[in-house]
Amino acid sequence: MKTADIDESTPSTPTNGETMRAIVQDSYGVEPERVLRLGEIARPAIGDDEVLVRVAAASVDMGTWHCMTGLPYAMRLAGFGVRSPKAPNPGRALAGTVEAVGNDVTEFTSGDEVYGTCGGSFAEYASVETSVLAPKPANLSFEQAAAAPISGVTALQAVRKANVQPGQKVLVIGASGGVGSFAVQIAKAFGAEVTGVCSTGKTDLVRALGADHVIDYTIDDFAAGEHRYDVILDVGGNSRLSRLRRALTARGTVVIVGGETGGRWLGGFDRSLRAVVLSTVVSQKLSMLASTENSDDLRALRDLIESGQITPAIDRTYPLGETAAAIQYVRDGHARGKVVITM
Repeated sequence: MKTADIDESTPSTPTNGETMRAIVQDSYGVEPERVLRLGEIARPAIGDDEVLVRVAAASVDMGTWHCMTGLPYAMRLAGFGVRSPKAPNPGRALAGTVEAVGNDVTEFTSGDEVYGTCGGSFAEYASVETSVLAPKPANLSFEQAAAAPISGVTALQAVRKANVQPGQKVLVIGASGGVGSFAVQIAKAFGAEVTGVCSTGKTDLVRALGADHVIDYTIDDFAAGEHRYDVILDVGGNSRLSRLRRALTARGTVVIVGGETGGRWLGGFDRSLRAVVLSTVVSQKLSMLASTENSDDLRALRDLIESGQITPAIDRTYPLGETAAAIQYVRDGHARGKVVITM
C-alpha cells in the first residue's frame, strides 16, 4: 500500500463538508496489504464526553494485528465483529492536539496536547473519550508519546499486579517488545533487579533500557540454571507453565501478559486460564493480566515519564500510507521497542 493509493470511492458522509485521510478496513485478513487501504472519509463527530483530536502520531502493537485479523476467534465473539470488523480502522493509540471538545468536557480545551487510546487512530483525526485520555508528557515528542498509551499502561498494570517490591528479582520475558520495553523500565523504577529475555539482535536495546542482566534465549534457557526469580512477567511468551514455575521462587509470582501461540480459537488464552486454576493448588501465584485503558493510569505513566524513569523505545516510524508495512514489521517480530505511524 503506497501513500498515493487513496480510494476515492470510500463511502463517507462528511460532517460540515470536512474529510480526512484514514486507514480503512472492510474485512478481516492476515495480510495487511490486502485488507487495509488509505481512504478519504468523513472526520468523526464527537459526543458530549468526547474530544476531537488532530492526530500527530499513532502506534502499532500486536493488538493491532489481532484487531485486523479477528484472531483468535474468541475476539469476534467478544464483540469485535463476527464476520467483519465493527471498527473500520484498527488503530488504537495516539498522541495529538485537541481540536474540539464535547458539551460536557471540562478537563480539556482546544489546543491541549494529549495522548491516549481510541478506536481508529490511524487517521488524521479521531474522536476520543475523556476516560481514556490524558495530557501528553511534556518531555516527549508526539511520536514518543504515541508509543506509550497501550504498551506503557499494560506494563504498568502488570508490574502493579505482580506487586513488585524494591530488591526483588524480576524476569521480563519479551523484554525488547512494546510492552516488555516499558516493563523493564517500570520494574526498575519500582526498585527491582531486572533480567530481560530477548533474542541476540536485541540484547543491546534491553541493556540500554536499564536491565541489570540480559538473557539471550537463542543461547541460554532462563529456566535451566540455578537462578530463581520473585516475579516473572511473561510478555508475549509461550513457555509452558511448568517451565515458568521452575524459574520462580517457592512463593513467587507469574503474571502472563500475553501469548502468541498462533492458536486460531483461543490464541494462547487457554494457558492463562490454566495458570489461574493451577494457582489455587500451588504455593506460587500464577495469574494473567487483562489490561484496562484509563486516564488515571495514563496520568501515572506520564508522571514516571516526566520524572525521567521511563523513555519510550522507538524502533522506527512509518507514514500513514505505509501502515500495512508497519503492522507486518511488528507481526514478523522485527521490532525493537515500538513502531509509530506519523501523519
